[in-house]
Amino acid sequence: MRIKPRLTKYARRNRADPTKSESIIWADLRGQQLGYKFKRQQPIGPYIVDFVCYSKKLIVELDGWTHGLAQNFDRDDARQVWLEYRGFTVLRFTDEEVMEDREAVGDAIFATLELL
Repeated sequence: MRIKPRLTKYARRNRADPTKSESIIWADLRGQQLGYKFKRQQPIGPYIVDFVCYSKKLIVELDGWTHGLAQNFDRDDARQVWLEYRGFTVLRFTDEEVMEDREAVGDAIFATLELL
C-alpha cells in the first residue's frame, strides 16, 4: 500500500515535535534497548502510529486527552481494527500512565514483545 505524501510529511513533523510522554517512551525504546528495533511516528496505510516494532508487528500508541472524547472513540476503534486485521498487535497507554509509572509501561511493552 502506497503511503500518501501528506502522511509522510505529518509523521516527520510529529517526530520533530514529540509530546512529553512520547519523548519518555522513545528514550526507552530507541537503540534497541529492549532488544528490538522500534521506529516512531510511522505511516502504516492511512494511519500514523506512535511506535512500531516491525519484526514483532507490535504497535505502541500513547493516548492524550483527546482520545477520551466521545467523538474519537469510533475513529480509534476503526483504526485499531484496521491495524489488527493486518496482523499488528496494538498496545495503548495513556499519557498519564507514562507519566505516573514509566517502568510499568516499559515492562508491559517488553512482556508483550517476548510473547509475540
